[in-house]
Amino acid sequence: MGDFGQQASRLGRRTVLLAASGLALGAAGCSTSHPHPAASRTRSTQAPGRQPSAGTSTPPAFPSAVAWRPSPADVDPQVKLRAVRLVEALGSWPAGDHGMAAARRRVSTLGLDPGLADSAKPLLATADEAVLRVVDAQYGGILADTGSVLVVCRQWTRRGGTVTAGGTTVDVRLSRARPRWTVTALHPAAPGPALPSLPAAAHKVLDDARIGLPPAARADVRSGHIHPSVLRALLDLAGTYRMTVSVLRSGHPLYVFGTSRRSDHPRGRAFDVWQIDGRSVVDPATPRRLVESFMRDAAAAGSYNVGGPVLLSGRTPGQFFSDPTHHDHVHVGFLA
Repeated sequence: MGDFGQQASRLGRRTVLLAASGLALGAAGCSTSHPHPAASRTRSTQAPGRQPSAGTSTPPAFPSAVAWRPSPADVDPQVKLRAVRLVEALGSWPAGDHGMAAARRRVSTLGLDPGLADSAKPLLATADEAVLRVVDAQYGGILADTGSVLVVCRQWTRRGGTVTAGGTTVDVRLSRARPRWTVTALHPAAPGPALPSLPAAAHKVLDDARIGLPPAARADVRSGHIHPSVLRALLDLAGTYRMTVSVLRSGHPLYVFGTSRRSDHPRGRAFDVWQIDGRSVVDPATPRRLVESFMRDAAAAGSYNVGGPVLLSGRTPGQFFSDPTHHDHVHVGFLA
């Protein structure tokens, strides 16, 4: 997720509810569950086996939980799995198990500090029950003893007879420990309020079916904090590819992981793509020529800093980079 690719040598449930976030996020391949599209709706109370009367419709059932699995091709699948299981535990609960005390118990069951629940309030809104499904988990950084995993998720909450769809992205920080990595901090996305009016390019990005935006990234666009260069590049690339974005601005580390350099993401000048034409970047079965073509086209769209799982040659030094952090996505950054 960093901006320059100098990390290789060191390897050794939810923000403000987005009721209209029923965005299709694309086929997720072997490493992701597929959330059902959802909007505010009523939970079905129909008895099993009873048929609805003619002329009536049956409300959809509350979604079920689907455990996310990492790709075996990940740099360290267990790091991602550790982060994801925590977010899943925080953002999902059965009826009667809501509240901070219950969330702390769920975290403790994983062998982690129950105090982590205090930082996960966007995932813990007042609701009778909730289900969280992870869309993707990508590295915000992976070094020998520390890591950042950006857990992109959707969440459905039920309060009374109403189901509301939302979601967020959580930057999960980890450190190496025995017998397995431990979570040290959680940083949920904070996109900010939506603007009453947006530029035409922002509306086009939000409406383009070839640009898959998860809830936090969609809220980033609505906040007006995404630079025009990013919006233009997304639209340009959507003319050739179907792409699924993992992160734009919020939910990303403020600094290039492991350095003191400011990341382009929090400034609204970068985006990450984890899936191209329905193929996961991390999947070895995804043709390398597809990823390489996307990276070169991203540079042609104005990016000065394109990172991914393959190292390409560019017209200027540092235009392309590759490191373990970018093994699972393509980073596209802009100066302005």
